[in-house]
Amino acid sequence: MTICIYLLISFGAIIMLIPFIWMLSTALKTQSEAIQVPPIWIPKIWHFENFISAWQAAPFATYMFNSLFVTVATTALQLLTSILAAFSFAKLNFKGKNLLFVILLATMMVPGEMLIIPNYVTLSKMSLINTYGALIIPWIASFFSVFALRQSFMSVPNSVYYSAKIDGASDWRFLWRILVPMSKSSIVAITMLQVIGSWNSFMWPLIVTNSDSLRTLPVGLQAFMTESGIQYPQLMAATTFVILPMAILYLFLQKYIIAGISRSGLKG
Repeated sequence: MTICIYLLISFGAIIMLIPFIWMLSTALKTQSEAIQVPPIWIPKIWHFENFISAWQAAPFATYMFNSLFVTVATTALQLLTSILAAFSFAKLNFKGKNLLFVILLATMMVPGEMLIIPNYVTLSKMSLINTYGALIIPWIASFFSVFALRQSFMSVPNSVYYSAKIDGASDWRFLWRILVPMSKSSIVAITMLQVIGSWNSFMWPLIVTNSDSLRTLPVGLQAFMTESGIQYPQLMAATTFVILPMAILYLFLQKYIIAGISRSGLKG
């Protein structure tokens, strides 16, 4: 039975790795090899210069900075608002708390696509289109993050909270000195999910920016989709630039992510 489980897991892992292997293989091919039928997996000559030409084909250094800046800003601000809101719903008592929580929980049922036009109109009236503000402001709060952190905070016994209050700790001190360190794994998991979402965001940056100085990496991949066709080797090489930072980050934080998802109840 154990052998069957390992074989099934190994098969699943191989299936998931196939797109990444194909991406790297295509990045090292010539254009003719990339569109060859039947396809080939291993190029005759490995063209590492495709990575250099891909980087030089567009201002990828600018795209990289924009992606990094927007990701860090949105993640930091969203964590701050989520931690404060989650603590309020988990440990504080105030009038209408349960009703407000249910109303906010219902907003998670609204498809994100329905918010694109209202958000765009709002930012347009604030003269924030084609600015960093347009890329950051709509994402500084997420009730999904609030809900997940609330579940984690509620797993900390109220006796710990009351003991801290008896010892003279304020709510602010209890939150940052006790509750947040005890929920580190959940916070790391939420952080990673937000980082991935922000880093890979394509539609919103494409809509609210119209200059290369503000474009992010996913939007920059359009540089290889021209009227004469798609330059697949360079496109796959540039895609590697987008994926590699997230892959490295996940490898370092995977144990915290798994622990955090298990603790906060975010199971598929």
